[in-house]
Amino acid sequence: MNLTTDRYLAVWVLLAISAVGLAQEEEPFQPVDLPDSLAAKVRGLPQETIDFLRGEDALGFAERHELLFARLEPKTPEEIEAYIDAMIKVTELSKFNPETDPASIPLNTNSPGFNAWKVRRPAEFDTPRAPGPININRYLYAGPKEGIPTFFNLPVALTPADLLAGEVDVAIMGAGLDMGSGFRGAAYGPRALRTAEIYTGVGMSDPQYMHTMVSEFNELTIVDYGDIAVDSLSTERSLEHIREIVREVATTGTIPFIVGGDHSLMYPDAAGVVDAYGVGKVGIVHFDAHYDAGVGYGAHMISHGQPVRRLFNEGLVPGQNFIQVGLRGSWPSDQGFQWMRENGLRYHTMAEIEKNGWEATMERVLDEALDGPEYIFISFDIDVLDPAFTPGTGTPEPAGLTTREVFPIVRGLCAENKVVGFELVELNPLVDPGYTTAMNSARVIRQCLNGIAMRKRGLTERHYLSPLTTDHGHDKN
Repeated sequence: MNLTTDRYLAVWVLLAISAVGLAQEEEPFQPVDLPDSLAAKVRGLPQETIDFLRGEDALGFAERHELLFARLEPKTPEEIEAYIDAMIKVTELSKFNPETDPASIPLNTNSPGFNAWKVRRPAEFDTPRAPGPININRYLYAGPKEGIPTFFNLPVALTPADLLAGEVDVAIMGAGLDMGSGFRGAAYGPRALRTAEIYTGVGMSDPQYMHTMVSEFNELTIVDYGDIAVDSLSTERSLEHIREIVREVATTGTIPFIVGGDHSLMYPDAAGVVDAYGVGKVGIVHFDAHYDAGVGYGAHMISHGQPVRRLFNEGLVPGQNFIQVGLRGSWPSDQGFQWMRENGLRYHTMAEIEKNGWEATMERVLDEALDGPEYIFISFDIDVLDPAFTPGTGTPEPAGLTTREVFPIVRGLCAENKVVGFELVELNPLVDPGYTTAMNSARVIRQCLNGIAMRKRGLTERHYLSPLTTDHGHDKN
């Protein structure tokens, strides 16, 4: 066995064994038959050893049994027995042992600051003010290089009372959660995006977007709702508070826009919106290079690769209300696609896009989004874009979508549907060689805002999918 095979097996032990342990309500696994030549070699082995080789636990060491059988075929009976015994040993050692393993990581509940990370600042500590958004710029025409950075140089709101008093349409907030990813740095995504856009907030009236001749900042009341607190040492402890804040915003009727942060956020972000609008009433359109429905990362129940599965396991979003766009690379495997089909998910891989063309795929996605629940939540992982456009992300995947493809579909989804939540995740400025990633991320958010503004104006026909021409958009507006 070479070093590459060792690493391969280690990954499968961590992922596939966890998958076996966490599978829910699946049909009992049927042992597979051994090839005649291999059956002859293992005939003298103990029955439990043969049963392991034919059983489901063996899939912790190969994607399919036939791959494992092919690996064993050249070996002698003695080598095969030793190999299977080693697999059994690894499997047993990988499992939870109640005699030696804590079921959870203990916390110091005697700490006086146990919940200090999420304590909100009392209003009594500050100068009394009437509820409503606060503009923190000193100057009327604040430029992008001066003043206190906010999302798109917008006013600030801090409480639900501010949102209600200001009749706020959209509240953009940061969520610097990045412990659920192998790369750290997405916690700085909100800060990077606040300083990324240099073309807005320069005056009392913001320019129209040329493709639609609509200005989202003129049509909508939008605020920076600050950042949601996270426990910087625990994804698990952070989730409920994030869900609480998202639910708090959504309950006022304001649309929460969350800037992350890694994709663990999809679970509390979508769950918070579902809490406000009701189970089964919210569909999700998920842009991502990866399907993020993993069933286990070792012992952890949530990470940036698991939020879809957790939403399903808790019954918050039915499969038929879930659309995925841009999948590519090496994940999911056949088992992942089978799970999606069994649960009714609709997915659009880059292979489909390469075969049928982007225009046809985009129209199909837009139609599917309308063929669903009353509301939609959009989850946008920036790695759906090709790394040429968003290199600053933790899991870049080549051969992705372009900004020219992404912008119109995001704008279209937000124009045609009742969007009740939006998240942009995996923006990691620490691995961004320039400001390209933050700039394009900001523009993705603006596409949805522009679409919402178009919907408010009644401009929902699909002429917006093409660039503006002299005989097209001006007459419509």
